[in-house]
Amino acid sequence: MLGARLPWAETGGKMQYSFKNIEQIEQHRAIREHRSSQRKKRQRGMAMLELALIGPFFFFLFVGALDWGFIAYALISLQSAARTATLYASSSSATATNSTQACSLVLGEMRKLPNIGTGVTTCSGSPLTVTLSSVTGPDAGLASQVTVTYTTIPLVPIPGLLPNQVTITRTVLMRLRG
Repeated sequence: MLGARLPWAETGGKMQYSFKNIEQIEQHRAIREHRSSQRKKRQRGMAMLELALIGPFFFFLFVGALDWGFIAYALISLQSAARTATLYASSSSATATNSTQACSLVLGEMRKLPNIGTGVTTCSGSPLTVTLSSVTGPDAGLASQVTVTYTTIPLVPIPGLLPNQVTITRTVLMRLRG
């Protein structure tokens, strides 16, 4: 009795439809197409909802990666500039206190950073500060110490992860060679 109500009957493990006339076939096809189109619409709606929920996360993830990359580049440039200035300052006792030349070396190393460029010509204010001093090293000999402080451009702040601006300081100490 149940098989007579259903439009299909199970035979040999395969599903076969047992339609009485063409109208039943057309009706079954229309129902199947309607259900398929409804399913596609629901899937499209779910995809839009998932994009709306996950999209901002991926945007902030991308912006955060971009900002961290910029900070890493600034950190590497700053470390290289401090080493170059210290290498120059430690070449002799006469250059150990030549802050003008140390400043020009630091500026030369950091020219590619966006807020340094060609507009910054001094090393005594924002965004760049260079301090050069002659000190006693850990082996009780004369040494040259260079401290470079750099403030980055305003970044996209992500609360809890990235501040608006980052101030980086690097200090390099090297024994006088001459």
